[in-house]
Amino acid sequence: MSGIPGYEQLKTSYRLEFEDDFENHELDLNNWIPVYLPQWSSTEKSRPQYSIGNGKLLLQITADQEPWCPEFNGEVKCSNLQTGLFSGPVGSTQGQHRFSEDLRVKEAQTTQRTYVPQYGLFEIRCRVPQLGTDNVAALWMIGFEDEPHRCAEICIVELIGEKQPDSGATIGYGTKPFADPKIKGDFHEDTFDLSLNDFHTYAAEWTPEWIDFYLDGQKIRRVYESPDYPMQLMLNVYEVPIEGHSPANNTYPITFEIDYVRGYGRK
Repeated sequence: MSGIPGYEQLKTSYRLEFEDDFENHELDLNNWIPVYLPQWSSTEKSRPQYSIGNGKLLLQITADQEPWCPEFNGEVKCSNLQTGLFSGPVGSTQGQHRFSEDLRVKEAQTTQRTYVPQYGLFEIRCRVPQLGTDNVAALWMIGFEDEPHRCAEICIVELIGEKQPDSGATIGYGTKPFADPKIKGDFHEDTFDLSLNDFHTYAAEWTPEWIDFYLDGQKIRRVYESPDYPMQLMLNVYEVPIEGHSPANNTYPITFEIDYVRGYGRK
């Protein structure tokens, strides 16, 4: 799939606000918070496995990695970077991406906002050279959730190992409501003639009325709904146990290789 000149023209109406091309050998903490929803687990248990080299970020799941939140998320492992962090006090139900009704804050968090935009153009260039059956790699946005209803998701790209065909690649993208009553959810999984072993660019233009999704510079769909509050980036790779599949069959480390992540605001 080849891009079209219109995508580059679109970018001329935006200004670059956030960029990480991972040219430094250390993670830029002005950009990223290296945890995954630590309020439901702990800062220590939710730290990611990663390395940086040759201008690439390698988010990884390793063979000896422990589940991030075994009490509520079972054996799921995750390595994640995010650009915002918020929770209520210990024991409260207030916190970002409350994925279970049973969740209570176990470790209160200091509020952080490294990049929490409202509307814009967001893109990632990445690949997953060995996406295991039980692995998921994704870039998504969630509401900062300083108010409980500000919790919808914009998924820019989601790559699920279990759903990959023998030929081509199945790409997930779209919106998910969670507890936002204004968002119905418009999520899609389409198959394209490409290989996840190769680098591809995934993007979303988020406006007050709609969201356009792009693959390698070509628009693939418009979704006619839009969260109306600030959202943060979530960049991660998971291992999600699948019945009948043994992690012993995986080739570790599972690696999500990212060339760059960019965010643009309207001029």
